[in-house]
Amino acid sequence: MGETLAAQLPIAAQAGFDALLWKQKGSPFARERLVPDFVITQAGDAGLAVWTEVDVTHFPIDHALVEAHPALFAIRHMGSGDAPIDPRRTKRATGLARARMRQKEAGVLVEAIAKALIPSLKDVSGLRLLGVDRLRPELLTQLLQLLREARADIQLFADIANMQREDAVALGRSGLDFLVSSYAWWDYRAAWFAEETEALRGTVPIVAETGAGQIRGDNPAAIGRSMMAAAALSDGMIAPLGAIRAAPEAAKRASEISALGARHGGEMRRLTGSGSPVVAWLRAKGGDLRTAQSAHLVLINTAEDTQDAPSREVLLPGLGGRFAMPENAFASLTGCEVRSCVLESAAPILDSADWDVAAGAREPRLVVEEVNPRVEGGAFPVKRVVGDTVSVTAKVFADGHEQLAAEIEWRAVDGEAWNRVRMAQHPNDDWTGAFPLERMGRHEFRVTAWLDRFGGFQRDFRKKLAAGVAQKVDHAEGRRLVERAAQRSDKPLREKLESWAKRLASDTDSEALLSIELGDLMDQADDRPHLLSSPVQLVDAERLQAGFSSWYELFPRSETRDPARHGTFRDVIERLPAIQAMGFDTLYFPPIHPIGRANRKGPNNSLEAGETDPGSPYAIGSKDGGHTAIHPELGSFEDFKALIDAAHEHALEIALDFAIQCSPDHPWLKEHPDWFDWRPDGSIKYAENPPKKYQDIVNVDFYQDGAIPGLWLALRDAVLFWIDHGVKTFRVDNPHTKPLPFWEWMIGDVRAKHPDAIFLAEAFTRPAMMYRLAKIGFSQSYTYFTWRDHKAELTDYIVGLTQTAPREFYRPHFFVNTPDINPPFLQTSGRPGFRIRTALAATLSGLMGVYSGFELCEAAPVPGKEEYLDSEKYQIRVRDWDQPGNIVADITLFNRLRRSHPALQTHLNTRFLTAHNEAILYYAKPSPDGSDIILVMVSLDPHHAQSAGFEIPLWEFGIGDDGSIGVEDLASGGKFRWWGKWQHIGLDPSEPYRIWRIAPGADA
Repeated sequence: MGETLAAQLPIAAQAGFDALLWKQKGSPFARERLVPDFVITQAGDAGLAVWTEVDVTHFPIDHALVEAHPALFAIRHMGSGDAPIDPRRTKRATGLARARMRQKEAGVLVEAIAKALIPSLKDVSGLRLLGVDRLRPELLTQLLQLLREARADIQLFADIANMQREDAVALGRSGLDFLVSSYAWWDYRAAWFAEETEALRGTVPIVAETGAGQIRGDNPAAIGRSMMAAAALSDGMIAPLGAIRAAPEAAKRASEISALGARHGGEMRRLTGSGSPVVAWLRAKGGDLRTAQSAHLVLINTAEDTQDAPSREVLLPGLGGRFAMPENAFASLTGCEVRSCVLESAAPILDSADWDVAAGAREPRLVVEEVNPRVEGGAFPVKRVVGDTVSVTAKVFADGHEQLAAEIEWRAVDGEAWNRVRMAQHPNDDWTGAFPLERMGRHEFRVTAWLDRFGGFQRDFRKKLAAGVAQKVDHAEGRRLVERAAQRSDKPLREKLESWAKRLASDTDSEALLSIELGDLMDQADDRPHLLSSPVQLVDAERLQAGFSSWYELFPRSETRDPARHGTFRDVIERLPAIQAMGFDTLYFPPIHPIGRANRKGPNNSLEAGETDPGSPYAIGSKDGGHTAIHPELGSFEDFKALIDAAHEHALEIALDFAIQCSPDHPWLKEHPDWFDWRPDGSIKYAENPPKKYQDIVNVDFYQDGAIPGLWLALRDAVLFWIDHGVKTFRVDNPHTKPLPFWEWMIGDVRAKHPDAIFLAEAFTRPAMMYRLAKIGFSQSYTYFTWRDHKAELTDYIVGLTQTAPREFYRPHFFVNTPDINPPFLQTSGRPGFRIRTALAATLSGLMGVYSGFELCEAAPVPGKEEYLDSEKYQIRVRDWDQPGNIVADITLFNRLRRSHPALQTHLNTRFLTAHNEAILYYAKPSPDGSDIILVMVSLDPHHAQSAGFEIPLWEFGIGDDGSIGVEDLASGGKFRWWGKWQHIGLDPSEPYRIWRIAPGADA
């Protein structure tokens, strides 16, 4: 033992340790010395002081005090095992007596304990006092005093493990030199270690002792971690000699870190969560991290493999802006690594601006903010239709309790004078008002607020009168306001106010001061102190069809009875009565321009077309012209005019496809080659939208040198060309693949001349792009509705469109299908699925559309794709419009209801209600005046019957849960009553929807 100790102690000394703790626990009254001589000698030879442990409550069982005060001791006898007892012999007392130092009379034992320990003090420099948790605090203090009288420099310390937090704090105040923390049981992660350290901070230094569990195994890195973490997060450390021998370099590093830990004994803060593989701790130099000039950052890798350091986002907030973080703090940590960084205080950024007190006094005293409706991201208009009332809300407030006034100012952008309407004040600084849109085109509005001095006077004077505390001077203040208003007014108003001032001269006429007439005159004379206006917000008032319309899409070339004969505009005229009868008001054609021959597509998008194959109408341009020409087989411009006129006679509007793409045969390629991006070999790349390929199409390049402004103007002029030919509505193909600045300029320029022009964005792309297109001018947009089939999907999608920012500028057009998109739901759902999608599209949005063939429930797909088999994009399709199984009656019903019920003409009033079945969607559509509500219930399951209990929104009419309400079945025309707010219903594929109107009264 001695030889081993002699070999190991120099290692500890070289590592920077200054004392040996001899852990052969002894008793003050033991016959042998607390520390053997050879230990004292070898520690001295290594330059180490010697500390030892002693249990101050252990007395020999034969001690005189045990015999004199047996009630102060717990006796534990040590027997002779299983040997037989010889009754002839007197049994010698052996065992242990533990002093009960919590008892009131235990003070008589303190001097004996001290007297027994004092001889040992010449051998050791420190005593670890065990059992101090069993001493009353005043007895411990007395014992410490006696020991220090014997040797002033003795180090006296104790453990706090297994002690209650409050007892540990009291122990720290007893006079010990330091305490040994519970570090030995810590896993480097748990928050209790910081809590313990914080509780004891400011009492005495806290030393950490490495525990057996922390150095278990033969991994030197883990052993080193235990020592370095102890050193970094405490005021000192105790490490096993075996750990020092196993990891001498880590022990030396721990000794160095210990000095940093001792200097940073202030506030401890945990920067990471308990689950982080690398934990971060911060300790202040001094008491408070908020005022400390430096801090000690400690990162501990609790894993045995390399781990990333916590990110800046994790560490920096915990620094409180006080300290600069070195770059090496964020490098990865090797297995079991402990990283110690001293952080110096960081200088804050000082604003060099020269703050002018006079300029500050000129800043607005009032605040006008959160003005709604508004569109973020630029000077973009809110979208409305003519006849709408724009409801405006704002936050308006100022310092103190002054009375404020606010109004909405609005005007058409071609006007100069502002119209004005006062806003109403509500709690929490909310103000509301509204103004009408009576003309089509762009408007602007703003909120203006000011200090209403006379209004504030009347408010406060009324309160004083009610409380009986109004004084003559209060009357005088009101009179003076009237006199000053008269002085700044023109003659007619001045004379009226002077008359009121004379009436108020006695300073007693309360009724006059509070009169409405005087208030109106003072409002006219108000100089509006501290006047402030919000930024201007634009509003586009478009025609009704921008927000409410039913579209029907067809290919004019398919309006024929013979697939070998190309349909014409004249053939379309014959179809108009049927389209009108279904209730549609907009008839939309894919491109009607000449179709190129180069790379023309054949049936089902094949790469080889026969001589008679018509090709895709999106391959625009041939020798017959381009974007301002008509495909010869459709007819002439005279025929087109006849179609326009006939459509109007049938209450239909023609919408055209505006597709910015060209066939390789388009005249522009020869006339304007600088509008295209040519490859080095003289070829041009065809269009792609992976995985789709369009070999028959090439794209223009908006930013070629020759394209600006020529191409931009040509495209704008193409739109104006068709407007001159009677078309005001355009479905724009893939606008998200063309520059946003072009659309903003082009649509703005066209609508400046033709405010009734409508542009529909066919942009199935990312939401941000879809919303931006709406902001910059598109009146409507295709949506994700096509792929929303389930209750949660539909609910979340509609809520997002109606209750978040897009509600102010994005109008969703719920097309149920398109020539490009044959949705999976329709492919597999049969006739019930088509009826389901009709009901949803027609009632969820004011804008709905179908592509021809939908009413016939066409759904045959290209296997594995969302495309139609025998797609009409590549061939002429002849249909029997009267074939059995069609859903013309459903479409006609919903279009009729949409026209007759304003509640169905917008998506913004959709409110989802409770139906206890995930396969049933149930929602309300209140009428604009709130007099009735349309209820829609749709089964989303085209294959099985579904049932649900559902809730009637009686509360909307102030009717109790047990009341009744009139109901009209809008599909059958029947009328009845519902009693109570809970009802039950069954839906099946043969009747997958219900639509009711409810209203209070005897009948709906």
